[in-house]
Parts: sequence; structure tokens; C-alpha cells
Amino acid sequence: MRRAVLPVVAVVAMIFVLWYAAAVALNAPWAQDRAKRAGVELSFSELVADTWAQDKPKLPAPHQVVAEIWKTTALKSVTSKRSLVFHSWITLSATLLGFAMGTALGIALAVGIVFNRVMDMSVMPWIIASQTIPILAIAPMIIVVLNAVGISGLLPKAMISMYLSFFPVVVGMVKGLRSPDHMQLDQMRTWNASGNQTFWRLRLPSSMPYLFTSLKVAMAASLVGAIVGELPTGAVAGLGARLLAGSYYGQTIQIWSALLMAAALAAALVALIGVIQRITLKRMGMA
Repeated sequence: MRRAVLPVVAVVAMIFVLWYAAAVALNAPWAQDRAKRAGVELSFSELVADTWAQDKPKLPAPHQVVAEIWKTTALKSVTSKRSLVFHSWITLSATLLGFAMGTALGIALAVGIVFNRVMDMSVMPWIIASQTIPILAIAPMIIVVLNAVGISGLLPKAMISMYLSFFPVVVGMVKGLRSPDHMQLDQMRTWNASGNQTFWRLRLPSSMPYLFTSLKVAMAASLVGAIVGELPTGAVAGLGARLLAGSYYGQTIQIWSALLMAAALAAALVALIGVIQRITLKRMGMA
């Protein structure tokens, strides 16, 4: 336990040290300029204290971000428009819907690619090419097109999440479904197994480790897609809306609190998939 915890603690401590030092370096010019205009000279300790307590710093100190998160979670009602929990739920709903849609699409495409040579030769290159288009360029197009046909709200954001999340699922499932070697496939033929039996009893179980690994990547990508989908719509709710509002009004502490909340949300979702992975693989005798 100690061997596992100590490296993590050391890395986190180093991040905080560098973060505090960077806050001093980036916020010092404003503090010195303000002191110069006031006709005073700051000592080093006063300079450090000022850089860690500015209202709109270039880089907020860690304790400022933690205080903002505490104020907007524990001290606010979850139904308040100022609550990070409220905004996280808005983003989470789009993330989960987009993740579900992307997973279903990715698995369906992977099955088609593995069992149909025409799809393998024609669809797979287009799937790879689709990921070369920057999401910031395609997100407004998706929003505009769906709004033109009367679709707005949750679904456009979920579609953007799906666009980012289906690709790792396709790649992982294709690799997993093709993971059984020739000896295993020959053994299934020796048992006179049909194509469906080979799929359900050999290919699909063999693909589970690959699937869960790709689902972790897909979940993180889905969250990014949901946040990006909130930016071009001028959304008033969601973590993307908090980032946008913070950038409009120069509220860097608000921006960083939303970023850390998004990171915590992604970590929790990926950890949940990891728990499901361990339980599933253990019951299948793979762990």
C-alpha cells in the first residue's frame, strides 16, 4: 500500500509546488505594477501573498480554485445556476447519452468490418479519416444542421460526444474480435460451430478486455465532446458554459474550477468503467 501511495503523493506534491511557483511568476507583474502606481515597494513575502490572492489572476493558486469549488458545490443548492453540481449534471447527461450512442455505433461498425470484407475495405478508411477533422470545426456544423430540422438541446451535444467516442470503440472492438488465433478458430470448426456460435462463444468473449480499454478512452472523449458542444451554442448551463462565461468576464478562477470539476468527473466515470471491467472479467474467468 505504501509503495502505491507514496509515488502518487510525491507527484501530486510536485504539481502543487510547481503550480504555486507558476502563480507567483505569472501574477507578479500585475502586483508589481499596482504597487508601483501606489508608490510602494513590495517585499518578497508581500509579493507572494499578493500573487496568491488576486481576484482575477492570470493563474489562480490551488487554494483559490479549491475554495471556488467548495463555494460552488457544498455551499450552493444543486438546483442553483451557480452550482457546479448543477452544471456538471447538464454536461454529464449529454456525455452519457453520447457515450451510449457512440458505443452502440462503434460495436455495430466493428462487427460489420470484421465479418464483411467490403466494409473492411471501404468503411474503415473513412472512419479513420473522420477523426482528422477538428471537432471545433465540425461542432458548429452539427449544431446548425440539427437546429435547422428542429432538434436542439441535449441531442446535438450528444451527437458531438458520439462523434468523438465511437472511434476508439471501433478500433478496440475490431482488434478484439480478431484476437482469437487460427488454432482457436480451427477448434471451433472442429466442433462444427456455426458462425453465430463462434461469435458469441469465442470472438465476443475474447474482445472484452479490448472493449473495456476502448470504453475508458471513449468515455473521456465523450466528456470532451459534450463540453465542446456547449461552446458554439451559447449555452447557459453545463461545464462548457461555465468555461465560456469565465472567459468572457476574465474569471480565471471560475475557469479553473470548471476544468478541475470536468477532470474529476472524467476520472470518476473512467474509474466506474474500471470497476465494471474487473467484475465482468472476473466472472468470465479472465481476471
